Amino acid sequence: MKKLVFAGTFLTLTAMLFWMSASAGTRSFDGIPVSGDYKLLEPITHGDLTIFPVVSAKGRDTSDFLTLDEGIRSGEVVVTETGNLHPMVRRHNTAPIQQGGGAQVNRLVLVNNSKHPLILLAGEIVTGGKQDRVVGKDRIVPAESDPVDLTVFCVEPHRWVEKSQNFDTHAGLMAQPSVRAKAMVDKNQQKVWDEVNNAKGNMAMRMVAPDPAAPPVAGRPALSTVEVQTAQAEIAGTSSYAVTRENKVVQKQLDSITEPMQKSYESLITRLRNQNAVGVVVAVRGHIVWADIFASNALLNKYWPKLLQSYAAESLTTSDAHAEVSMKAAQRFLEDWSARHETVDSEPGLYRQRELVGDHFHAFALTSLLAKENFDLHLSKMAD
Repeated sequence: MKKLVFAGTFLTLTAMLFWMSASAGTRSFDGIPVSGDYKLLEPITHGDLTIFPVVSAKGRDTSDFLTLDEGIRSGEVVVTETGNLHPMVRRHNTAPIQQGGGAQVNRLVLVNNSKHPLILLAGEIVTGGKQDRVVGKDRIVPAESDPVDLTVFCVEPHRWVEKSQNFDTHAGLMAQPSVRAKAMVDKNQQKVWDEVNNAKGNMAMRMVAPDPAAPPVAGRPALSTVEVQTAQAEIAGTSSYAVTRENKVVQKQLDSITEPMQKSYESLITRLRNQNAVGVVVAVRGHIVWADIFASNALLNKYWPKLLQSYAAESLTTSDAHAEVSMKAAQRFLEDWSARHETVDSEPGLYRQRELVGDHFHAFALTSLLAKENFDLHLSKMAD
């Protein structure tokens, strides 16, 4: 693996667009898209959450790639603690992996036994082992791989007792943006734990039984006092972010946000059949917080249910003052990729991940370097 760091001032996006204006078609600057690649659709809002669908004039064939949920579900992908590997998961007659003596908080081992390259996204949660973990960075694992060390962060402090040898994706959970950011940008276990505890506390605080004398609030699920008290006790009694997210009352609150948004999203995309939706820009309480963009509509659709749930979770745990978000601000966030600092992490012939630090944002670009699939697979961007 090679890691390179660059510092300095990039040409601004505007200057690049001017320089390329005479050329036809869409172009990219060192793998990062220019504004001609993407267009925003009108926002969809419910409660504190707003999403701007992102469409593209082009799309890539991503049908050969396997997601973590698909691999775990089929049994072709195995994730386990360091030190728990068994000979049965080996596919190649090579020297055995050096296992390092046992389980470690920030390391897991993955084997991809499928015939397809596997995509891992930062923020995907695996549950089991001695602690639940969140994947720390985007990457690609080759088909029929040898055991691969994964960089992960614990999202279940205080437990170190094995539930099961292998991990599950636990109904496809994705960490909410604030937790993903601590893993991706800060790369700091304590900050991940602090953010998990903050999210858990805010989810419990947002559970308020309505005043029986007050009229019902549109879009807010009706909760009884007993439901609220029981859920708050359950959240207080667990250190697991995954268990908190799957609490019945928390899930009822999340569903009250995601279900109407999903219907609006599907209706919008159906009306615009020729639009190739590939991602979203996300705002919470009128503040733009995140963007996820994929190489194809098919790939977005695979991740969309868990992503939408993660955005809804962010809206449940954010207490910022309300503001008004505009299409212009969202488009500006989508277009600005000029960076003053860049880090490149790559495995030759497999993938390259670029971390870009700009004014008021961090961005990450995962590029496949596979022979027949050499293109950007996933772009994520967060507001600082």
